[in-house]
Amino acid sequence: MQLQYLKYNTTYPLAYITLNRPEKRNAFSYDLVTELKYAFQQAQDDSQVKIVVLKAEGSVFCAGADLDYLQQLQKASYEDNLADSVYLKDLYAQIYNFPKVVIAAVQGHALAGGCGLITVCDFVFSVPEAKFGYTEVKIGFVPAIVMTFLLRKVGEARAKSLLITGNLITAEKALHYGLVNEVVTGDRLYEYVEQFALSLCSQNSAQAMGSTKQMIAAIQSMELSDALQYAAEANATARGTTDCKKGIAAFLNKEQIVW
Repeated sequence: MQLQYLKYNTTYPLAYITLNRPEKRNAFSYDLVTELKYAFQQAQDDSQVKIVVLKAEGSVFCAGADLDYLQQLQKASYEDNLADSVYLKDLYAQIYNFPKVVIAAVQGHALAGGCGLITVCDFVFSVPEAKFGYTEVKIGFVPAIVMTFLLRKVGEARAKSLLITGNLITAEKALHYGLVNEVVTGDRLYEYVEQFALSLCSQNSAQAMGSTKQMIAAIQSMELSDALQYAAEANATARGTTDCKKGIAAFLNKEQIVW
């Protein structure tokens, strides 16, 4: 696929997916969502990629849905609107369940659907100037899809505060809420994210990180007994993996593990 609204490049073991629609503040459209799905699948299929870094061109990370596009959809049938909503839902689920670590480097405001996009990433690093907000209610819309992920990430009280008020919050408050992992000055953001990603790649098994991420997503919807059984089975499976055998052997032999 020829990318029009994204840039995709690799510097192994990292893949970079860059929103590249700055004239529209990187707003979502059907085509942008299509390209994001394609780029993440490309990164998943590339065995040399261990971590994906999501970033953006321009002064805004992502302003959410393209309102011109939404206005067009208002004239469409319920079935067409449902299909479009499911299409966006599938993108969020793809990133949330992605078998590799996804890191967002936020250089500007992340609003509405754009804030939803960073919500489904595993780590988020932001510049101090960035604002975050689920502003849908201010235009009579509902932050429906992201709600499921936000409740998991920050809990009910904070989710209600963010979703019902629609107010913007600072990067520091987003850090306090757990939406952001660290706040980094703009001149250091990309270097910091790269070094963090590379440290994960060099210090941790990509297989183990992927399995851990998968378990975190799955366990939250299980009953306690089911979750513990699932965990016990995952524990047993992990012991037989190549990475676990390699890691334990290196540790016992006092050798440096090279991932």
